[in-house]
Formats: sequence, C-alpha cells, structure tokens
Amino acid sequence: MIQRFIPAFVAILTLSSCYTPERDCKSFKDGTFTFTTEINGESKTTRFVRSGNMEVDYFEGKADTSEIRWLNDCEYIIKKLNPKNRAEEASLHMKILTTTDSSYTFEYAIVGSEKKSKGTAIKID
Repeated sequence: MIQRFIPAFVAILTLSSCYTPERDCKSFKDGTFTFTTEINGESKTTRFVRSGNMEVDYFEGKADTSEIRWLNDCEYIIKKLNPKNRAEEASLHMKILTTTDSSYTFEYAIVGSEKKSKGTAIKID
C-alpha cells in the first residue's frame, strides 16, 4: 500500500518545488506609485514617481529626489541626491520579489545591512 503513495508524493514534491512567483519587474521601472507603512503606530502613505534613473518621493507635503542604479530588472540601489542628515546619506538596496498587474512586493535594506524589511507598492499611473 505504501508503494502507491511514494510515486504520488514524489510527483507532488517535484511540482511544488518548481513554483516560481510571478515577477514582471519591467512593468514597474517607470510610473507613479503609493506605499503605505506604519510609523509610530500611525499609517503613513508616500507617493513616488519613478522614471529612468530618477525617483521623486512625495511625503507629508515635501518632495525628495533620488538617483536609481538598476542592478538588473528586479533590483536597484537608490540614493538621495540632497540628504539632509547622515541617515539619509545611506543608499538602499531594493528588490522586487513578486508582482501583480498593479502592484509589487519588495524587500529593502540599507546597503551593507542584514536587517531587511518588506512592503508593497501600488502602481497608480
């Protein structure tokens, strides 16, 4: 009886190990996006416009421009052009993990840091 389950188990294991999340990163290189996160227990939304190697973030009535260096279609390094303090001087490594037709889930960390965070950006234009 167990001999009947072994081929089925092997087939299921093989099929499940081949699953790769959808990643159409090229669709998210340019556009207008929103990202919502929690800061000090409050939900905050930022809007950002990305075009080519530039990104402009709009947060609480202020705009901030950053330069983007694409490593591949799904990963890039972002660096603020006019940092206002030492913390803003650090570059961020961004990696798109999965995509849908209108959003992407990403992982980000300060370059050189082991601590990573995740978020979801929604394309609005």
